[in-house]
Amino acid sequence: MSRVRPGKMHIKTDADSLYEALNEVDRAILFSPRYGDSAGVQGDDQVTAEAIKRYPDKFIGFAYVDPREPDCLKRLRHSVEELGLVGVKYGPIYNGIPLSDPRLDPIYHYCQMNDLPLTLHMGTTFARNAPADLGRAIHTEPVAMRFPELKIILAHMGHPWFEDCIAVVRKQPNIFCEVSAIFYRPWQYYNILINCQEYLITDKIFFGTDYPFSGVKESIEALYKINSMVEGTPLPRVSPKTIEQILYSKPTERWWKDPH
Repeated sequence: MSRVRPGKMHIKTDADSLYEALNEVDRAILFSPRYGDSAGVQGDDQVTAEAIKRYPDKFIGFAYVDPREPDCLKRLRHSVEELGLVGVKYGPIYNGIPLSDPRLDPIYHYCQMNDLPLTLHMGTTFARNAPADLGRAIHTEPVAMRFPELKIILAHMGHPWFEDCIAVVRKQPNIFCEVSAIFYRPWQYYNILINCQEYLITDKIFFGTDYPFSGVKESIEALYKINSMVEGTPLPRVSPKTIEQILYSKPTERWWKDPH
């Protein structure tokens, strides 16, 4: 794990620990990935649903889909219609199935028909058994064009291929992005946000932490300090408006049913 992130990482992910770790945010999206054969993490949507039930005012649950499973769509329908999860997560780089694979078409269609946002892991990963090309954000554009009502969120700004991410977010109205797990690469983080300002997409960025790899407090502090490395230089600044837009981003109410 020395090449993942130096230093101590939080690893407790039970509902109570998550609630405590995320006490600085109003609402948090949770999901339990099935990355067993690539990253050694094999989750379960039932665990996510139980956490939501325990803390309904804090947590919002997303299902995970693995298109290699023959009953993938059936499992997704159960997670949404029976367990009450309100969005979907998929990591093509971890499951080894590209976004163009026809096995994903029923998933896209179901998400679009049921107004379920689809979050995609984009960018690299530490796992060796995970083909890097499958994490490039440029591959999301054909999906967005074929399913124009499908809301797609690109995790991690597609890092290190963030130019691809910014380009497709700018072009396609149904593609969004988020900044989790970027702050500990401060120079890249700064350049990413400057590019987002120049491409006028700052209103399409969500805040994220990528817990347990990074926490809320350090993620927020790093965003507020984003300009520190360019103080005393003529380089452009990430504006206060951009920072506030990211920290207080609010997806449309249609993205999930509010328990109240």
